[in-house]
Amino acid sequence: MKPFATLFSAAALALVALSAQAQAVKPDLNKGAALYGQVCVACHAADGNSSIPANPKLAQQHPEYLVKQLQEFKSGKRDNAVMKGFASAMSDDDMRNVAYWLTSQKGKAGFAKEKDLVKLGERIYRGGIADRQIAACASCHSPNGAGMPAQYPRLSGQHAEYTATQLRSFREGARKNNTQMTQVAAYMTEREIKAVSDYIAGLR
Repeated sequence: MKPFATLFSAAALALVALSAQAQAVKPDLNKGAALYGQVCVACHAADGNSSIPANPKLAQQHPEYLVKQLQEFKSGKRDNAVMKGFASAMSDDDMRNVAYWLTSQKGKAGFAKEKDLVKLGERIYRGGIADRQIAACASCHSPNGAGMPAQYPRLSGQHAEYTATQLRSFREGARKNNTQMTQVAAYMTEREIKAVSDYIAGLR
């Protein structure tokens, strides 16, 4: 039994070492840029700053968040037929390379358009909605919308239309890959969603 235990321990250590080595491999930004240019550019623009309000800006987004979304499009946990098609053709290395390349791109600032709603949006973003126990967006996404790496995505400058669509999807149960956001959006009115989405567009 002793030799078996020794071999088992050695094999386990080897697996740990291989895993650590894989994690230590740096993403290839050149490959990421090339693949992005072939697959993603039409919808998300050459530098990741989409000019189409329905498509998200991806520049300067946290790489861990981008990889997670791509993996969940691929698995079907996040439902989007177009993105599933693209993500299904990508390996984990492809996802990492593209994600880290996007992180290296500078995000472009946006601006709020709904002057009559901006105060409401700011109030929700910074203070939440107390009577419905909705937490302030800033508590997870930071006061300036920069987010928290590996936990919460960057929001600042994001298209209001895209943000509002995602909040509605969470509220209606169509987007199912984040329980926390489903619980938050479930109690938001259409006016509140529109207000906070517009406010987020102007964060910088």
